[in-house]
Amino acid sequence: MSHIVVPLDQPSSYKDSQNRVDRQRQNDILEKSSTLYVGNLSFYTTEEQIYELFSQCTQPEEGGGIKRIIMGLDRNTRTPCGFCFVEYYTHAEALASLRYISGAKLDERIIRCDLDLGYKEGRQFGRGKSGGQVRDEHRQDYDPGRGGWGAQAQRAEIERRREVEERYADAQEGPGAVAGGGGDWKESEKGSGENPLKRGRSPEDEGDNAKPSRARMDDDAERM
Repeated sequence: MSHIVVPLDQPSSYKDSQNRVDRQRQNDILEKSSTLYVGNLSFYTTEEQIYELFSQCTQPEEGGGIKRIIMGLDRNTRTPCGFCFVEYYTHAEALASLRYISGAKLDERIIRCDLDLGYKEGRQFGRGKSGGQVRDEHRQDYDPGRGGWGAQAQRAEIERRREVEERYADAQEGPGAVAGGGGDWKESEKGSGENPLKRGRSPEDEGDNAKPSRARMDDDAERM
């Protein structure tokens, strides 16, 4: 029955498209590799967190340990973009991490580990058109741990907003535009400091001390 269970310490069938070695040569390298590729990381996971997790499979008493960690970076912004490389000193440590850590949760994400052919300068950068990973180019869901929407969805939203702004600008400047109005009236109101719609006070409003109007004087004369 042992042939039915897939071994947990076996690398996947993934082949790096930018690596020119054939499949047989790749398998030979992986049989001795001490480097792990770690994917599905949160953009906010730190190198210290990765070191703490993956150091649980080290064997320092046998001369092992983590040699270095290379964080995957967005090619344009130089910020973490969801993957890294973990280099051990021994192949056995890499296999132990593949067996026991792959599938574990880190920052509420299930991370994926795979044996790697070995880190080379330049592989720390994402290969997507926007600078990050290719999978984030085509992702249509909202993932807060991976920068929100996928790159294509973000570009589509930016384009939609640009079209809305252009239509709004055309509506303001076109022949059927609605006049803004009120601008001159507001400026004059601010300048005078008074409400131009307010009626001025008449002498009748001033009480007994006010000067009587002409009509009022005529009425008084008739009564006499």
